[in-house]
Amino acid sequence: MNNYITIIGGGLAGSEAAYQIAKAGIKVKLYEMKPYKYTSAHSNSDLAEIVCSNSFKSNLHTNACGLLKEELRILNSLLIKVADETSVPAGQALAVDRERFAKKVTEELEKIDNVEIIREEFTDIEKLIKEGIVIIATGPLTSDKLAEEIKRITGEGELAFYDAAAPIIEKESINFDVAFYGNRYDQERGKEEDVDKWKERIKNQEASYINLPMNKEEYEKFCQELIEAEIVELHEFEKKEIFEGCMPIEVMAKRGLDTLRFGPLKPVGFTDLRTGRRPCAVVQLRQDNEEGTIFNMVGFQTNLKYGEQKRVFSLIPGLNNADFVKYGVMHRNTFINSPKLLKATYQMKNIPNLYFAGQITGVEGYVESISSGMIAGLNAIIKFKDISKKEVIFPKETMIGSLADYIFKENNQFQPMNANFGILPQLEEKIKDKKVKYGKLADKSLKILLEYVKNIKF
Repeated sequence: MNNYITIIGGGLAGSEAAYQIAKAGIKVKLYEMKPYKYTSAHSNSDLAEIVCSNSFKSNLHTNACGLLKEELRILNSLLIKVADETSVPAGQALAVDRERFAKKVTEELEKIDNVEIIREEFTDIEKLIKEGIVIIATGPLTSDKLAEEIKRITGEGELAFYDAAAPIIEKESINFDVAFYGNRYDQERGKEEDVDKWKERIKNQEASYINLPMNKEEYEKFCQELIEAEIVELHEFEKKEIFEGCMPIEVMAKRGLDTLRFGPLKPVGFTDLRTGRRPCAVVQLRQDNEEGTIFNMVGFQTNLKYGEQKRVFSLIPGLNNADFVKYGVMHRNTFINSPKLLKATYQMKNIPNLYFAGQITGVEGYVESISSGMIAGLNAIIKFKDISKKEVIFPKETMIGSLADYIFKENNQFQPMNANFGILPQLEEKIKDKKVKYGKLADKSLKILLEYVKNIKF
């Protein structure tokens, strides 16, 4: 047995696993192919690069992802700690300056003596698992060579699905004669005497989002152009079912005129400054860096050609002269049939030395990926030390445990899954108010987790 654990992939899950293992006094060899080879979506040589959005979603523990983050804080997650330290204004959400986040994660791992970061593409999994413990955490953009090797080892003929990333815009190019700062519900018009205070707050930019209201005519024209716009033609091997949680905006638009108004462009909670009434639709822009100079288009993942993105998205009031720092792109995601192949420890059922972590397992989302790296890392420690401890399988009443439980349950229609309260065991009492219900579920989860962690300290 090797005197180290090998991790392939330096993304969110791989970085978290490396930290947990090194913290337990075990040497880690972490393979990352950047900067010698990049995927179609990556451009930064640092570890833990995030490409789709800079948001780690809500920080409220009455939100499923917020609860999962709080659980990871209890479990001493390096990546959530760094996310907190590199956060940018985003209302009740945790959003980060993505470059500072990746840089700090890299610096934290580089200064740990037990962590050796090897910058090369690695594909010879079979040799490694005969000699030691391996965690594959190559994420949704696994290289072609490694994907083929994984297919061979797992016996699975298919690993890929596809999703999309949203465009990013320079703040200075936004027309604030139309656009306004505001968090949902904070700016919706109430009593007449509150209007001046409301307008003053918007003027002073005391909010996390920039909002672009659209009237009925503007919205309908935008939808029509969006539906008719040219998209990037996918290759035959790319024509897979796109995961609903990252649906391109043009695909949503084709599902009906009101689809976007009930989705990412919902106007509820806002007032159009031009009319004093609720708009037909609202496009939201979220701060993407610490300086607040660039903003991403919330919910605007897209497969439109770059020229079409410029043309169609410039139809949105306030973006007529928008400068796009980065256009949206389609890219490949890769995941294995986890219910068939893995245990709840993220360990291969028939190859005890091999673990998987991250979105390749079917967890969908940044925080969810970090949680999988946490679990795979903790169980790899137990395997490596050969200690007489039970495997780390978190209780189903916790969000981290219920997500793992969902991923590894036999399911003929397996699809990636986000953290959500629907996968937690429900309360015995019936509570109609969702916030109250979720609050009770969250409180129960944290209480159970705090008790459970007493048994997993090494």
